[in-house]
Amino acid sequence: MSNTGVAQSLGVAVLTISDTRSIDTDTSGQYLVEQLKAAGHSLQDRQIVIDDVYQIRAKVSAWIAEPAVHVILTTGGTGFSGRDSTPEAVAPLFDKHIEGFGEVFRALSLQEIGSSTVQSRALGGMANRTVIFCMPGSTGACRTAWEGILKEQLDATHKPCNFVGVLNTART
Repeated sequence: MSNTGVAQSLGVAVLTISDTRSIDTDTSGQYLVEQLKAAGHSLQDRQIVIDDVYQIRAKVSAWIAEPAVHVILTTGGTGFSGRDSTPEAVAPLFDKHIEGFGEVFRALSLQEIGSSTVQSRALGGMANRTVIFCMPGSTGACRTAWEGILKEQLDATHKPCNFVGVLNTART
């Protein structure tokens, strides 16, 4: 991981995984869009798909292949209830897993929601030099991930390291 030292706008795609949400009721996805734009990044796409392994995998795969997408943020489908299947859909696509994302997310979340954090299967990884972070579906969980991890790790000026230097930003 490197640090370029110069602020850089990244192309970000946001995927909400939900059987019930629409653009109008998707507060988690909207929160992520607002934060990434406030940080100087550009929204390349925003979609909602039902919690289905193949629909999730198809959308994430398409974005991994898209040169303008450097970062994929997903919200939803990371728990143990019902049809939650984001980890099963996305993890097989990773070239490398970012174990620390889930570990740090759960450590931060422990302070907020206590032992319920053990039911979070938040995960991160890289595929085709695109970084992918999968968060729970609550706006609070997205806030925890953004404020505690993503805001700094998607900032090329953050030291001692960040993910910007390993992303394939030359593809755009």
